Amino acid sequence: MVSFLSQLNPTPGFPSYTGPYKVGSTDVEIPTSELPSPSPTPDPSISTVSFRIFYPSEPPVKHSKPVYWLPEPQQEYLGAYKSTFSPSPCLHNITGGTQREASAGKYGDKKMAGHAPDHRDGSSPLSCIREKPGSDPRYVEYRSISHQQSPEVEQARDDQLKIRLWELGLVHEALLKIDRGEPLTNTLEDTPADATRNLGMFTSSLDVHSPGSISWSGHSFGAASVVQFVKSAFYHTAKGAPTSYEPLYQPSASSQIAHQITPSTPVFLLDLWCLPLLSRLTRWLHDLPLPCYARGGPGGGNLLAILSEAFFKWNNNLIELKRTVSENPSSGTPENKTHPAPYIFYPASSAHLSQSDFGILFPWFTKKAFKAQDPDRTLRLNTRAILEVMRRNAIEVADTSAIDMEESAAGTEKPVAHIGQDAKILKGDGNVTGWVSLDLGKSAYAEEAVNRRTSENADPMDAVVQGEMRKSTSS
Repeated sequence: MVSFLSQLNPTPGFPSYTGPYKVGSTDVEIPTSELPSPSPTPDPSISTVSFRIFYPSEPPVKHSKPVYWLPEPQQEYLGAYKSTFSPSPCLHNITGGTQREASAGKYGDKKMAGHAPDHRDGSSPLSCIREKPGSDPRYVEYRSISHQQSPEVEQARDDQLKIRLWELGLVHEALLKIDRGEPLTNTLEDTPADATRNLGMFTSSLDVHSPGSISWSGHSFGAASVVQFVKSAFYHTAKGAPTSYEPLYQPSASSQIAHQITPSTPVFLLDLWCLPLLSRLTRWLHDLPLPCYARGGPGGGNLLAILSEAFFKWNNNLIELKRTVSENPSSGTPENKTHPAPYIFYPASSAHLSQSDFGILFPWFTKKAFKAQDPDRTLRLNTRAILEVMRRNAIEVADTSAIDMEESAAGTEKPVAHIGQDAKILKGDGNVTGWVSLDLGKSAYAEEAVNRRTSENADPMDAVVQGEMRKSTSS
């Protein structure tokens, strides 16, 4: 693996987007001292918050700079990936995941802004902290933590979640200030003048102030972070919590994020990794339903979970995911008795890495090593489903292209009338090739009776390796 990574182009760019808008991108890093924190700081050494904004734009001039996967300093990031190869879990407006999430860019061409944070919790091979414009970066290196549950692992994951949730709250505060046109320092700029000027293009252009106007999405550990974050904000009063409850993140009642998260808040979970939600400190929130099930909410109508085939075959995690997205997560049997069920799908022959950037940036390797088929199509299917859930919840998004709808070939695309209703992507009736719908019931879907190809207590790497590498050795 390391020898393979040593040959990678350190600056690959994302494939072309298929929506009606061009996609612009800018990296942002803001000192935490310039932002109000909705909750106490978990680690004072993290002095900035970092994220990437993908946004719809006018057609670029010739020779415009492509969006690169690795931010600066790219050689240092590549070296970290070579020494620590581990899939990193990974706004209208949509936020979540990691700074290099191509899926966030796929919303930029659909008339939305995507905001992808760069977490400094030690879950990425490397992340940087730049205190001021032009300064040398300070590095936060990868922290190796087991994926098997134990008191020590629970504590370590709780510590990471504290940082992640706090960072998400700060990203939200930053977006509010950016939209209001308030001066902020972007430490990634070369000069102080540039640092306070270039964010001005987003003034009064982000729909981030109205309650429920932001959608939240994450992949793997990022998906677990999103679940914990929206619940922490929605249940910020901790009403009914036991005296032993110690919240990882508890925004104040007067904070903007406490008003932003409502039953109408859309949530999209890609390959949700459930273990971080099952610790002593996260269990109380785990047993409460997601905000969509509160009074006045749409039930599962604004909740979408998409798995890879590898995570579908990981039985324990699959059952726990279904509990998490059900109206009663504390129940032994996942089911919705009084609310519409959430949408749950998986693309056939998809790898865990297919849900992230890696598959589309290095498709040859993903196919060779994991037998994953067409990772770009996997992301397009995911995006189609997310966009249609948004449409059904009265969120304005751009039309889905004929290419994405698989109604025309690349290079022959023509506008398709009334394409906004992409109804078949959420029907789950088999009319979309390789797009498999799952029932919320524990064993209601036929194939779920034979999905035990990995051990009951597998960790994510076991699920990926046993479920995917096995294909490679048997082919």
